[in-house]
Amino acid sequence: MRLPNQVALVTGGGSGFGAAICHAYAAQGAKLAVADLDVTKGEAVAAALRAAGTDAFFHRADVSLNADMAALVAATLQRFGRLDIMVNNAGISHANQPMLNVSEAEFDRIYAVNVKSLYLAAVHGVPVFRRQGGGCFINIGSTAAVRPRPGLTWYNGSKGAVVMITKSWAVELAPDRIRANAINPSIADTPLLTTFMGAADTPENRARFTASIPLGRLGRATDVANAAVFFADPASEFITGTCLEVDGGRCI
Repeated sequence: MRLPNQVALVTGGGSGFGAAICHAYAAQGAKLAVADLDVTKGEAVAAALRAAGTDAFFHRADVSLNADMAALVAATLQRFGRLDIMVNNAGISHANQPMLNVSEAEFDRIYAVNVKSLYLAAVHGVPVFRRQGGGCFINIGSTAAVRPRPGLTWYNGSKGAVVMITKSWAVELAPDRIRANAINPSIADTPLLTTFMGAADTPENRARFTASIPLGRLGRATDVANAAVFFADPASEFITGTCLEVDGGRCI
């Protein structure tokens, strides 16, 4: 096992990449704090982990709210006594559409969930890691930050912020032995698929997006989960500030 007795907190853990990361970490011996806005889905993931023998619990949290993030970290410490890995996975997007069609309310919510959440993760996570003598942040970015698609302008910008914040964390927090890395997935078969397509999930529409990926398929949640295990593994202790495209070659 690569993460025996490590404590991991995963936001957006009720579905998609987050759920896959939770299961991948559990398979490597980690204990899990599963956070999500959707109580039903989050509880289901935590229950499945416990049924498989993992020490796991669910905590409802809106990652854009200071009080929720404070309570989430506190609940994790109360349950496990420590925190080793914090995965900032929760994220949203506007539908694929012309940039001026996105409402101000949508814009504000995207930046609150995708960007402000990282500020709050730092506010509440960094002091814990400093007390413990180190820790690991993993932020879920997007290939939209590296090779943006038309129709997702404001989402692209939010993920560009994730990449730059990750690199800045890595430099500033290195003296505290706190690592920060990011994973940039391409379009994947997750609940946000139709949002990114801006169209119905049909074989024809999938083929249109798959055509831009050299390896010839959409991403899978497990692809991102495997990368998250790599970054969390103590064997990766000399890797920080890296933003890894998990994209089947799309950004080449």
